[in-house]
This record gives sequence, structure tokens and C-alpha cells, in this order.
Amino acid sequence: MRRPVITARAAATFEPVGRSVASARAFVRDTLQGWGFSDIVDDAVVLTSELVTNAVVHAGTAAEVQCLRNERGVRVEVADRYPERELPLQSTGRHHAHPDREGGRGLLLCGALASRWGVEYSATNKHVWFQLDLSERPAGTRSAGPALPTVALPVADSRVRVAVVQIESGGTVSSWNDDAQELFGYAPEQVIGKPLTDLAAWPHTPGTGTGIAEALQLSRWEGSYGIRDTDGRVVPVYASHLRVRDAEGEPSTVLLLVRDHERAVLQTTLRPPAGDSSTAPADGRGPAADPFEVFIGSPAPDDLDGLLQRTVERARDMLDGDAAYLLLATDDETELEVRASTGLPSARQRFARVPVEAGTGRYGSARMPAVHEDLTAVPGAVPLLGGTGMRSVVTVPLKVEGRLTGSLGVAAESSGRYTNEEALRLQFAADRIALAVERARLTELERLRRGSLSFLVEASDLLAGTLDRDQTLALMAQMTVPTLATWCAVYTVADQSSEPELSYVLHEDEDRIDGLKTLLGKVAPPDPVPTPGARVWTAPSDAAHAAALRSSLRAVDMGDPSQITSGPGPSLATAAAVGGETVVLPLVARNRVIGMLTLGKPTEEHFRQEILELAEDLSRRAALALDNARLYSERTAISQSLQRSLLPPELPEVPGVEVEVIYRAAGEGNEVGGDFYDVFPIRDEAYGFAIGDVCGTGPEAAAVTGLARHALRLLAREGFGGPAVLERLNTAILDEGARSRFLTLLYGELWPQQDGSAVLKVVCAGHPLPLRLRQDGSVEPAAEPQPLLGVMDDLELYEQTVRLDPGDVLLCVTDGVTERREGTRMLGDDGLVDVLTTCTGLTAGAVAARILRAVERFAADSPSDDMAILAMRVPEPQSAAQDS
Repeated sequence: MRRPVITARAAATFEPVGRSVASARAFVRDTLQGWGFSDIVDDAVVLTSELVTNAVVHAGTAAEVQCLRNERGVRVEVADRYPERELPLQSTGRHHAHPDREGGRGLLLCGALASRWGVEYSATNKHVWFQLDLSERPAGTRSAGPALPTVALPVADSRVRVAVVQIESGGTVSSWNDDAQELFGYAPEQVIGKPLTDLAAWPHTPGTGTGIAEALQLSRWEGSYGIRDTDGRVVPVYASHLRVRDAEGEPSTVLLLVRDHERAVLQTTLRPPAGDSSTAPADGRGPAADPFEVFIGSPAPDDLDGLLQRTVERARDMLDGDAAYLLLATDDETELEVRASTGLPSARQRFARVPVEAGTGRYGSARMPAVHEDLTAVPGAVPLLGGTGMRSVVTVPLKVEGRLTGSLGVAAESSGRYTNEEALRLQFAADRIALAVERARLTELERLRRGSLSFLVEASDLLAGTLDRDQTLALMAQMTVPTLATWCAVYTVADQSSEPELSYVLHEDEDRIDGLKTLLGKVAPPDPVPTPGARVWTAPSDAAHAAALRSSLRAVDMGDPSQITSGPGPSLATAAAVGGETVVLPLVARNRVIGMLTLGKPTEEHFRQEILELAEDLSRRAALALDNARLYSERTAISQSLQRSLLPPELPEVPGVEVEVIYRAAGEGNEVGGDFYDVFPIRDEAYGFAIGDVCGTGPEAAAVTGLARHALRLLAREGFGGPAVLERLNTAILDEGARSRFLTLLYGELWPQQDGSAVLKVVCAGHPLPLRLRQDGSVEPAAEPQPLLGVMDDLELYEQTVRLDPGDVLLCVTDGVTERREGTRMLGDDGLVDVLTTCTGLTAGAVAARILRAVERFAADSPSDDMAILAMRVPEPQSAAQDS
């Protein structure tokens, strides 16, 4: 087989860290969307996510991602530097990986989603690649109509103008012919280079769900929308889009546009003009066109919305009705969902669901054709038409291989318009279109499911990336709005006895968030029911409509219509924002309801079943993420509370001595680690101080920290001297058994003197030696090293006396200061001495700050070890300081 010719290439390398997976997904998504391959973006994102995860997480190597565009589609290659990694596939000589196994799922997905895939090895790299081909588009004649007499031809103006507009892949106009100028008033130089979205009023046809950007990416599209002319008026047009590529392979879209009432120029068939008796049946109910002719020339098979809209429009025209609608069956065929309508308030009914079996009798089931001669005689027979003014209706099922796939109905405002003859004609037409509709529905469903998989992959990654409760709530709302719903509210439940609390509100229109929050605050929250699935909640829309009605009546009474939208309470705008269907999904984690996810639509809109299923999947992931954030927050609060209890209270005021401490615990969320300090009064005119370092960091070290600090205070206040205090502390540490850890400790007692100096007695048990800075800038150790604590049973320690003269500084640090590293370099004792010699004349606080600044600047990375700095300085007499 000939290898496809590469026409474009994009590559990027990602480091072996977890966040690289999300970066790789974004790279592939942006690349493929830039190439115009939106049909295969979701599959490519899912496969790339799996393969990059294998490389950077499981294999632990950097991943090189390369996107190659060719005439068939896109080839994506993911390379890592671990060629020895085994593949759990039969082709490697081993059995297929079981679906429950942790590894190999990415390769199983390749086999399920990719057109082709494979693995290529080299001496240093392994390439896993997959190819996603673009779907084939049928070429040739799409439709043809029979020869018709002149009187049966559609009516058009004497001069029919066909605007020819070419749109580049970026959505900007590149060509604009004379007829386009005549129709819309713009000269070519006024529009070339501008986005079509600046001119298009989309959609013009009610019920069309495809956006202008999506329509321009389809290989073929037909439908109605509007173009704004130079006067700002919307000119309804009927358009036919065809996507082409030039010799260099660059895609563009050619648009043919005519005025909407001249759509016959581009559309294959159209109903003959009203009143044309030459083709009308004897009963005068409309033209006797062949039903098959009504439906030929439909949009591209994968344009479901366009196909359904065309179907209802032509069904209405075929039977000369005033309205028509089409419903599609849900997967379980128990309900029908409104998907297209004409002549009805489609926005109000879109995606509304009705049961297939509405009742007993001839008209109770959508599985059989039915004719209602007068709906007023059978109230509620067709709930969809309630309040629309329609009197008579004919409905027929859409079936494929005997299975109900939908229902098609045509209605009229007068009674008795339809008989069994019209039902047979409509049924014949429905049978001809049913297969095309079902094929387009399945194509759309598959696209939605693959898009849902991509959405859930990215949503899971985002939710797993934070343990902050508020951020998790915000992510839940931002992922649903506007992708799944128009607005969202998240309720949280603290415990089973607590009422649900409104925790987060989001609307796609930021100006409506405050009004929505006010409205929901006045409505009783939904019950925290653990039953899975979405349930309808009518309270918000009922409250909004009631409040808006009261506001309107108040405004009328006051004679000020402006109060309808600006008065107190929920306005009409807020009522419109929440007036549609509202559903509640429980957030269940660890067999407990921890909240509710509420999704809403604007006035009278409904949710699609596929969207509700996707929202249910998202709610399960979001619930677990929210509960993890709750547990993390609770444990962090407990940990921090316990850690704060290990820290000494505020430093005491020591007469005649400046004391300053700087403490930094290593690790995120830690306030106390293995390093500790303390300064405390022992008795009148005597103060104890200590600085120590327990082996290790984290909670285990902090436990020994608490033991040491409290034991020092207790023993010192019992009158024991320094050596006796440390010997007894050594015994207490050894009594901890397996939990014991060795401890380096500098302990001393301080006596301020009347002459302005201070006397210290210190014991340095395995700790970095304290440094004494004299006024002349010289630095010397102030103690001798002795054995550390927690290792030997019998210790013989001694204390040493140090006198600090006015202006002298005693600096005590833990090894987190002296062992600060940058590569192979270390600050060390000599580096600390060099910094301290520059601190002559500084206060104790300034000395400690300068030492900390020197440690932080020594290396670019954050410190990985706990760090404590204790500085004590005897100030100079006030007169001497002023003289200097």
C-alpha cells in the first residue's frame, strides 16, 4: 500500500510530569482544529491522552508528539525513550490484556478508534502511532427531479441572483461576486478579509442546531439563515455550501446564496404554487406531488439537524399544512424527543419528551398512523400542540426494520383537514426518509459519544488537579456551562442532618448570575435524594415566573413599565434565564449524598437525553473530587491545628536582649517539621532558649518536636541545669522505642546583667555550633560539640559559659541553613560565617533576615529541609549608639 504523502507537520516534546498529559491534549486539539479536522479531534485527543500517559507517567520518560497531515486524514505519533517496555498484546507473543488490567488500555483504544495503528522500535525510542481517516463523502448526482409542465414550475423574480461567496479555512471572505453585491449592498472591498460571522444572522431557520462555524466545516450543507445588508436589515437567504480544496491542499468553502423565497433554484423540489389547479387533487387540499419527490435532495447524511428541518418543512408543504414536527425515539424506545418543527414555537418544545404509549385506543400509540380531525374534541390527545391553535393533525411513525425510530406529524389550524389518504401519503414519504434519518441520528450519536469521552477525559484531569474545595466547585460549574447547560448551581450537604447549602452559581451570561443567585436563595433547595440519574425540579422556574408576574403587575399599577425589568426582585430577564427545564443530579461519594448538581435551560427549553447521561457521568467524577477536597481540607485543618500547638507562643520580652526567630517548615501544608525552637522564662531574671533538629521531616519528626519542647520547659522550671535537662530528655526519647528519632539540640540559659551584658550557659548536643559575632566583625564558635540525643543511654554532657558584651550577637541555626545546596555547591559553615561578618551593627531581626535572604538566594529551588534561625543580640547603651 502506498504510504500517504505528508502535507503538513506539527511536533512538540513534553516532560515526564503529570501536567504534560493535559498539555499534549491541548496541542493535538489545537493542531487538528487549525487544520480543519474537527470531525476526528475528539478521537485524536482521547488516544493521545492514553499514549502520552503511558510515556510520561508509566514509562517515566519525555514524550514526543508529532501530528502528520496527509490526503487520507491525520497520523499522530507518540515516541518515548523506553523501548524495552512490554506491550500487553497478542502480537508480542503474549495473550491479550484483560480489560480490568491497569496497563495496555491505550493500545486497546487504538484498536477500537483508529483506522490503523502500530508500534515502531529503534535502538533508543519506541513510536506508537495511529491514523485517523476522514470519512468518505459520496460524490456525483445527489438528486434529480422529473420534467414538469411550465405551470408547475416554481415562481421566481424575473432576475434571479445567485450570490457566490468563497470562505477561507479561517472563516474570512475571500471572494464576493456581483450578485452578492446586488443582494446585500456590499462592494467586494468592504467584505473581503472579514469573517462571515460579522454578516450572518444565524440561525434563520428555527430549530437548526448546527452553528455557522460547524456548517462551514461540513463537506456539504444546505439550509436557511440570514445575511445583514448595508442597512442592517436581515435578508433571509437559502444557501448551499460545498467544501473544496485547492492544488496546494488548502480547504475553503464555496457558498451559493439566493433569496429564501427563491430556494427552488438551489433546492431540488418545491411545492407548486398555491392555487395551481392543474396539479391539485379534486378535493382541493393541495398539490398531488409524489411524496418521494418532496424529500429528495436532502442535506448531507451527517447533518441531522438540517435533514430533520428539511423534512418537516417539506412534509408541511406536501400536505399544505400550517405546522409540522418530527420526534426521534430514545434508545429504549419508551419516549419520543422533539428534534425539529416548523410553524410551532420550536424553542419552547425542542428536546421535550413524550411517551411512545400515551394511552389506550387508536390514537394512544406513536407506533401507528393516526388522524385527529378536531383536537378540541379530544383534549390532550397531542400534548405537543397544546395552546398552538392547531385543530387537525396527522401523525405517522418512522420505522427501520420494524423498529420505531421516530414520529412525523403535520397540523393545520382548521378542523377536518386530513383523512386517511393524507396519512398514507405522509406514511409513504416517512418510509422513504426513515433510513436516512436513522443513519444521520446514529452518526450524530456516535459523534456525541466520542465527544463525551474526550470531555470526560479532560474533566477528570481538571478535577484531579486540585484538592481545594472552592476551586473544585468552580470547576464543576465551569465544565457544565455552557457545554451542557445554560446555568448551573451546586448545593453541598455537610452531613445527613444538615440542610443543603447553595455553594456556587454560574450562568453563561455573567450579568444574570446575581439575579439567579437571589432567586435560588428564595427557593427551598432540592431534596438530597441518592437515587441515581437526573430528576426534574420545577421550583426555580415556578418561582421565577411568579416573581416576574408580580413585578409586572406592580409596574402596571405604578404606571412605570420600566419597573418590569428594573424593579426589585427577579426580573423578566431572570425568569427567562431559568424558565426552561431544570434537572437535579445527586453528588454521591462513598455511599453518602454530599450535594446536588443543578442544571438549567432558558425559557421552555429541554435537555437532550445524551446530555443528561453525560452530566450523570460528570456528576459521579465531580462528587468524588469534591469529597476528596473535603477530606483533604478537614485533615489539613486538623494537622495545622495540631502543628500550631507544637509551636511556642509569642516570644517573651527579655530585658536588655534582642531576640528574633525565623522558622520555615519544609513541605506543602506543614507548619511544623523536624526543626524547632523555643524561648521561655525559667524563673526571675533567667530565660531558657533552645534550637533543635529531629531526624527527618513531616508529622513523625513533629511528634518528637513536641516531646522535646515540652520536656525542656518542664525540666528547666523544675530547677535542673542544662546537662541534667538534656540527659533526662535523652532518656525520654529512647523510651519511645521504635518511634524514637535522634535529635541534635542546642540548649542554653540566659541571664541579663546589670552592666548591659548577658551571661549564657549552653550545651551543644550534636547541633551546628552557635556563632558569636563581636563588634569588630570577628566571628567565632560559642560552644564545643557534644554527643547528640536519642542514640546512647548514658550521656555525660557539660555546659559552657559565654558572655555577650554590648553589640555582640549570638546566632544559632539548624542544618537546613548550612546544608543549603545548588548542584554540588553547599553554603556550609564557612559561607554562613561570611554572611554573618557583614551583619555588624544590625539588630537581631536584621541579622536573622539577612541570613534567611542569603540562604534563599544561594539556590533557585525552594528549600527542601526545615530551617530555624535564632538570633540574640545585646544592644549597645543608648549613649554609645548615638555617639557612633
